[in-house]
Amino acid sequence: MKGVLETQEMHSPALESNPLGDPARRQLLVYLPPGYTEGARRYPAVYFLNAFSNSGKSWTNFSAFSVSVPERLDALIASGAIPPVIGVFPDGWTSLGGSQWVNSDAIGRYRDFLAKDVVGFVDRTYRTLPKPAARAVVGHSSGGYGALVMGRYHPEIFSHLSAQSPDAYFEYCYLPDLPKAATALLKAGGVEAWYQDFIQRARETKARGDDFTVINVLAMAAAYSPKKGEPLNLELPFDAQTGRLRLDVWNRWLVHDPVRFAPKFVDAFRKQKTVFIDCGTRDEFNLRWGARMIAEDLKTGGVEVLHEEFEDGHTGVNYRFERSLAVIGPRLVLE
Repeated sequence: MKGVLETQEMHSPALESNPLGDPARRQLLVYLPPGYTEGARRYPAVYFLNAFSNSGKSWTNFSAFSVSVPERLDALIASGAIPPVIGVFPDGWTSLGGSQWVNSDAIGRYRDFLAKDVVGFVDRTYRTLPKPAARAVVGHSSGGYGALVMGRYHPEIFSHLSAQSPDAYFEYCYLPDLPKAATALLKAGGVEAWYQDFIQRARETKARGDDFTVINVLAMAAAYSPKKGEPLNLELPFDAQTGRLRLDVWNRWLVHDPVRFAPKFVDAFRKQKTVFIDCGTRDEFNLRWGARMIAEDLKTGGVEVLHEEFEDGHTGVNYRFERSLAVIGPRLVLE
């Protein structure tokens, strides 16, 4: 038997009047396990956070010779590796490509969107078990970062988290891209000029080779160093003319680095019943090292952490969700 994937529409008060003008009404994909329609049983729920440049619909994308995450849920449930669960795929897309699942004056309140609006809608609409021990939050890359954000702020909502290849140790994963972004922005004549040209090209022709790097830097600045009145309401961590690192702004980024915040909020992470962290040994964004640092610091703080590495890079690794869900599934409360 296979589960059913439903598409809902929900309104998010948290996203009303967000600075980017992105819609407060969002699609929500929900996976219902086999047998859901046949009784009154309640189910634990797993929340899947999309990575940067993706949306909730990305989880169902066709990939040649592979399977989607909902199909992996079918297989895991059928094999008995995990109990039947409800899978929730919220839409974290923004006009800058993503939100990092944080509340930001430049992007909107995406942490509240997930923790309050999405969870509340799912609990009202479906037969969930509305308790932290029956909820897990998982994600890869920026989605993995978002899972750590939820662990930091919302242990009263989620008791299980999986951060897979999460953005961490910003010196390694972001700093190398700053001079590349500085070059493109200087050539374009600034943030707004580059962004408008990028949007037009993306719709009418195609993106350039450096576009992902630049839009990623702008999105991270919007998440970590918002500033009203600046172009796109964000402050860059480097000087636009010289490329010199602006330490006052860069330090605002570092406050959001999981390598920095995980040890400070170790009490919140101790409340987790499951903390799973993994990363590929050939991750192109150097995320292996941040994952190692977070795992070590949390373990030192008394958190039970399962940390793993695997031989692969950053992309095309959704097969790793089979491993993380197999760890989380047996720990979910079922009644």
